[in-house]
Amino acid sequence: MDFNKHLDIAPEVAAALAAGKSVVALESTIISHGMPYPKNVDTALRVEQAIRENGAVPATIAVIHGRLKAGLSRDEIEYLGRTGRGVAKASRRDLPALVARGTDGATTVATTMIIAHMAGINIFATGGIGGVHRGAEVTMDISADLEELAQTPVMVVCAGAKSILDLGLTLEYLETKGVPVIGYGTEELPAFYTRRSGFGVDYRVDSPEELAAIFRAQRELNYRGGMLVTNPIPEQYAMDKDVIDAAIEQALAEANAQGIHGKETTPFLLAKVVELTGGESLESNIQLVLNNARVAARTACALCC
Repeated sequence: MDFNKHLDIAPEVAAALAAGKSVVALESTIISHGMPYPKNVDTALRVEQAIRENGAVPATIAVIHGRLKAGLSRDEIEYLGRTGRGVAKASRRDLPALVARGTDGATTVATTMIIAHMAGINIFATGGIGGVHRGAEVTMDISADLEELAQTPVMVVCAGAKSILDLGLTLEYLETKGVPVIGYGTEELPAFYTRRSGFGVDYRVDSPEELAAIFRAQRELNYRGGMLVTNPIPEQYAMDKDVIDAAIEQALAEANAQGIHGKETTPFLLAKVVELTGGESLESNIQLVLNNARVAARTACALCC
């Protein structure tokens, strides 16, 4: 474990790590930027509870008053939820400034991986990863999440890349970086709100025990990077592909018309899709995160055996 003077590990998380028990990291961008208050706080607490019910300890990650946090109190989750977008969306490049200035940051996939690894946490559950944005051949808009997966040895359990992205190019980028893309119970990359994308994964795995075995072998081989586990949204919560595709296309058109770019792109698009789907996509988002948390917790338990 790499102790860092800027890192605070919550007592429950520290005790679990010291005892060799299973811990699952969670991001905080979904709290401050992904959902409206109070739904964001309620969802964060439900996800933590889902991890506990499946045998692991949750460690929600954030930056609060310049401190890197591995594990948040209920009051800290409430603070992030109430403050919302007043909390900076923090990727790798933002951490030094947030620490030096003593300010707050809601961690993306990339920064959650960084802080989780710093704390000694191997598995992280999220909704969907960032990736190569549509039109990236012109804009070069590629999420730092992909680069982090290539260099930080954390397993990320998600529902695939967000369907607002170019999924084919995202997979090509991950292949170039040598990141294994595992389908949990599927041979096809899930597309966040939907279970199918038309793109294949590298390997299909059907149990937490096999996921743990592959990840354990990757670490024993001294691989530098992480592993991406893509877990399809439960069938009953999946959205109609035509409906979600139409909403995404309209959201993209509005983002382009308003000149929205960079780190503001994904929150804008996801919020617009929620609006265009009458809130249906928000419920799907919540359910897929809960589903990922359960798989991550069971895998963390298998990894500790």
